[in-house]
Amino acid sequence: MAGGRGALPLLDDLMPWSVRPLRTGRAWVTAPEATSLRARWDLLVRAEGAERERLFGPSRSRTPMTPAAALPGRSTGTSAFARDPGPYPEPVRILHGPFDEQWLIPDHRLLDAARPELWRVADGHQLFAVEHGHVPQGAGPALSATALLPDGHSPAGRPGRIRPLYRRPGGLEPNLAPGLSALLGARYGAPVTAESVLCWALAAALPSPAGPLVPLPADGDLWADGVELGRELLRLHLRGAHDGERPRLPGGRRPYVRAAIPARPDGLRYDAAEETLFLGEGRVSPVPSGAWDFRVGGVRMLELWFGRRTVPAEGLAAVGPRDWPRERTSELLELITVLALFDGLGPRQAALRDRLDRADGPDRADALTRDGLRAAGVLPVPAAARRPASVLDHQEEGPDGQFALL
Repeated sequence: MAGGRGALPLLDDLMPWSVRPLRTGRAWVTAPEATSLRARWDLLVRAEGAERERLFGPSRSRTPMTPAAALPGRSTGTSAFARDPGPYPEPVRILHGPFDEQWLIPDHRLLDAARPELWRVADGHQLFAVEHGHVPQGAGPALSATALLPDGHSPAGRPGRIRPLYRRPGGLEPNLAPGLSALLGARYGAPVTAESVLCWALAAALPSPAGPLVPLPADGDLWADGVELGRELLRLHLRGAHDGERPRLPGGRRPYVRAAIPARPDGLRYDAAEETLFLGEGRVSPVPSGAWDFRVGGVRMLELWFGRRTVPAEGLAAVGPRDWPRERTSELLELITVLALFDGLGPRQAALRDRLDRADGPDRADALTRDGLRAAGVLPVPAAARRPASVLDHQEEGPDGQFALL
């Protein structure tokens, strides 16, 4: 393609509204188990004075004396935590970086930057594209997708952006550049929805310092093949969130616990010849090498998942189960399954990208570049499309109980 990768559209061109990652400011507000969060909350509520201050972990944005608006859709205290903690807010399931589902206390007084604009549109219809950030020579996909509220955490410490698929609750107003759907629909001879754009991006996006690059081919058959592959990738990312079907490997390839995982496994290692994952004296197999070596930003996902649950923490973050919970084993087996299935789709994804990369192929000659999007009037994106949609139909409680119409 003339102009090389620099001519390719960015995901930012196609899905223009984005939000920066959440910044909690304190590690103890998230945990792999919801029960840990309740125990931490109770300890903080019972503490007083300097001890409460120490446990809270004050920052420039939040201290025990900082009032804050309730998060959209949440009924929590808005006065300073030190004056009135209020009832314990039920934790919410979040995606803590790629492939790690955890729990979060949804109290704005405890979070440095909770990104309320994300909470306003998070519902059963919403999906989020999460950029992983660019890491030179870092192996792994450029983005992922989730139906959970993502915190946007990057394993390699270079976070990207969070892009909701819809700008309003209820799956309304696709977060696409105005005119993009019509342009691509005419080009490929079939309707192009926000979800099909997301699926194509999951299958075809390439990492770059400016953000994921998304090639748009000339050939409608290539587009359809990529969208179909992307739908399979999306189903894996969602883990049954929309259709209720949890990911499963074929019989004989499903991982099982062959030796019980000890209460406190002292390390993680992998034997490729035996396809076995060792957690201390515990053994799980079969674990395909592709699942073990699956990385995002150059970071191996299974090692990251294990480390977050076993590396000693301090303060309230150290409050958690003393032994290895049974639920944790179930989550590990599902994570192995998901990573193995992603690795299994790798050859199809490589073949798709090879078709896109052929210098003498028909798919490159008329591919849609950023200049082509400008010529079609899709770029530049109107400034309003990069801002959150106005919400005029409900009230939200502000700091100290004040109400504001948004």
